[in-house]
Amino acid sequence: MKDKFYNYIQQLQNTITSKLEEIDGTAKFHEDLWERPEGGGGRTRVIENGSVFEKGGVNISAVHGALPESMQKMFNVGEADFFACGLSLVIHPKNPMVPTVHANWRYFEMYNKQGAKVGSWFGGGQDLTPYYLFEEDAKHFHQVCKTACDKHNPEFYPKYKKVCDDYFWNAHRNEARGIGGLFFDHLVETEDMTMENWFDFVTEVGNSFLESYVPIVEKRKELPYTDANRTWQEIRRGRYVEFNLVHDKGTIFGLKTNGRIESILMSLPPHVQWVYDHHPEIGSEEDKLVKVLQKPVSWV
Repeated sequence: MKDKFYNYIQQLQNTITSKLEEIDGTAKFHEDLWERPEGGGGRTRVIENGSVFEKGGVNISAVHGALPESMQKMFNVGEADFFACGLSLVIHPKNPMVPTVHANWRYFEMYNKQGAKVGSWFGGGQDLTPYYLFEEDAKHFHQVCKTACDKHNPEFYPKYKKVCDDYFWNAHRNEARGIGGLFFDHLVETEDMTMENWFDFVTEVGNSFLESYVPIVEKRKELPYTDANRTWQEIRRGRYVEFNLVHDKGTIFGLKTNGRIESILMSLPPHVQWVYDHHPEIGSEEDKLVKVLQKPVSWV
């Protein structure tokens, strides 16, 4: 399974980066191949200063070795070895009318000291972070997520949408990071779902990513915007940074397993502002977004 999933994310990385380069029209992804001293490595691809994408990363990695003590406590296990592979992406567009998007799909195995596999699971999802709210875009993104889920189980979309709404919540701000999507973790074998079934589901979601995001980019990338719109985008990006550094489990896992810092922190936008005690004008488009972020919405 680990080879099968790693092959899948290699192909998916190629598909996604090719399409995003085509949309941008000027910038290309810069590729870094890297190795982790404790075992494994990855292929980082970053796009910067494009016509459409100000910064973005589409990374894959496959790492293995002894599970660090900090992660043993998180998983509530003793000494163990692990294998983890996944694709993680974050795209920060230049135009404030185009939303930021994040996605990842991953697979994890854990082994005892005799080398026997004692656990395996999938995780992942995709979520949208707009700076200006176009309700039709939110509905489109969620509809694509729902369609992918419904092919496997009609209960998956409402379940994993709620997990996403709960997870991407900036508790210290009492607001959502964005308008959500899907988030699932620890998908383990059950009577109803084999690991092959979970593989089919996770890859279905992965394959739906471009369909969920590209039409929104195409529709919004040429819209006019002002310096004030750009300032608002940078203030909201600050909230994105706060979530990633304070709450995000993937970032914490990478930092605590001696992950590659440049790959982990590629999710951070290039231009950000923290304005003291900032509040948008009541009734403005900016205010409309903030109100939506205070309570999850059923988009479809």
